[in-house]
Amino acid sequence: MGNKKRYRFATEVIHAAQEPHKWNGATTTPVFQTASYVHETAENLSDTFSGKKADFIYSRLSNPTNTVLEKKLCMLEGGQGAVVMSSGMSAITNTCMALLRAGDEFVSGNSLFMSTYLLFTSVFKKYDINAKLVPTNDLDELEKNITAKTRFIYMETIGNPGMDIPDLKKISEIAHRYGLPLIVDNTIATPYLCKPIEIGADVVIHSTTKFLSGHGNAPGGVVIDSGSFDWNQERFPDFKPFIERKGDLALLDKIWREHHINFGTTQAPFHSYLTMTGLETFVLRMERQLENAMSVANYLKDRPEVEWVNYPGLSDHPSHESGKKQFSGKGFGAMLTFGLKDQKTCFDMINNLELIYHLANLGDCKTLIIHPWSSQYVSFTDEVKLQLGIKPGLIRLSVGIEHIKDITNDLGCAISKTD
Repeated sequence: MGNKKRYRFATEVIHAAQEPHKWNGATTTPVFQTASYVHETAENLSDTFSGKKADFIYSRLSNPTNTVLEKKLCMLEGGQGAVVMSSGMSAITNTCMALLRAGDEFVSGNSLFMSTYLLFTSVFKKYDINAKLVPTNDLDELEKNITAKTRFIYMETIGNPGMDIPDLKKISEIAHRYGLPLIVDNTIATPYLCKPIEIGADVVIHSTTKFLSGHGNAPGGVVIDSGSFDWNQERFPDFKPFIERKGDLALLDKIWREHHINFGTTQAPFHSYLTMTGLETFVLRMERQLENAMSVANYLKDRPEVEWVNYPGLSDHPSHESGKKQFSGKGFGAMLTFGLKDQKTCFDMINNLELIYHLANLGDCKTLIIHPWSSQYVSFTDEVKLQLGIKPGLIRLSVGIEHIKDITNDLGCAISKTD
């Protein structure tokens, strides 16, 4: 199926960028497991290195399997260009580094994935880069922190594990009023729930390891460029050669040339293959996971041992209305957090589980659980943990596609056995 006609999302996720006629009739994208590519003439290789041709040179630079995934994810998010990378963190790091120079600043919501938080608040400090973290939905505070040194605004569509949902339309309006791009990590919401570019974002990032792949077997990340931001302005003087070369996709070219290929953050082509295989069932998985997550939230809310449940699908959640507006009534994500009495109770509950997997991942088709205070955030001070909403009694649950009764029965039995 060619790319001339656009189909509905559930069809595009399967057929976008598929070209069986180029693959000897294969309906599955081939894995080009090679380090480099033969060029029949010296002139052709020279033209490819200079950018006059778009042939393949070396798989650290680009790979045909990865290119198909890039085209597919571009279509799903409504972007104009994409680069897949070895992980979600490589996508975040490369994008930020392409925009930042020593002495620069950026503004971000404070509800961030643990590694993103460490990158912003610790690693970037070594390069004299200042990340200003503000409450995700405090738009006045966000605007107050924009200065002449600010290079971008960064948000997560659903905070991990804060579960708050930013108003992307209002934030994009503020960003664009100051000539700033809005970068959005859409990993938790996915393009099934939310397409940030349609709302006003300029760049979308994913850890494809999570819901897009969906089977916990293929680490990966992607940067998707809307192609709509004007980089030809005083705030971005270092973009001139990239604008001359790639125009509207100057940022993507800068990310690729300056950081991706030099940092060696290449996506393994087999991981792209596995991600595309996972995408074929993406819509079906999301439908079941969203339905299950809502049921689990309601189940936990009624358990006397559970002190609180943090899930935007609950009507009393602070981000419920924002989620309804931005997610078009499809759901509120497949992740939630809930609270037990203390760390010991959390440990007892996790150790009593029989079905649910205890591990450091999310977005799998299987239900996964973790105690962030003692694991992902173990190196953080208690003060910082509490500032980030990480409490000793907090449990994070990524809800899978198993039968809902088996999920709730496993949770219920494990909770009942705690002291």
